[in-house]
Amino acid sequence: MPFQPGQSGNPNGRPKGTANKITEEIKEAFALVLENRLPDLNRWIGQVAQDDPAKAIDLMIKLSNRFLPELARTELTAKDGEDLFKNIKFVFGGKNEDEEDIEE
Repeated sequence: MPFQPGQSGNPNGRPKGTANKITEEIKEAFALVLENRLPDLNRWIGQVAQDDPAKAIDLMIKLSNRFLPELARTELTAKDGEDLFKNIKFVFGGKNEDEEDIEE
C-alpha cells in the first residue's frame, strides 16, 4: 500500500540521539585522515599561528568541535532561582573582614 502524502513509512522515525550511518562513516573516515596526517596538521597549525595566532586557535576549536561534544553550561541556583552563593563568604589570607585571625 503506497504511503499517503505527508505520512512516513516509519512514524516513530529514528530514535533521538541516534546518529545517521552515513554521517558516522564520514566522521570515522575524516578522523582516520586526521590521525594519519597529525604531524602535518601540527606543522600547518604552527604555520598559521606564526601569522595569526587567533586564527590558529579558531582552527583548533573548529576541528575539536567535530569530534568532541561541546559542554553545555549548567547554572546552579538556589530555590526559586536565587543566587546559590549569596550567603557565602570567602576568606583569603587567614582573615575575614568581620572576624579575628582564623586558626588553620
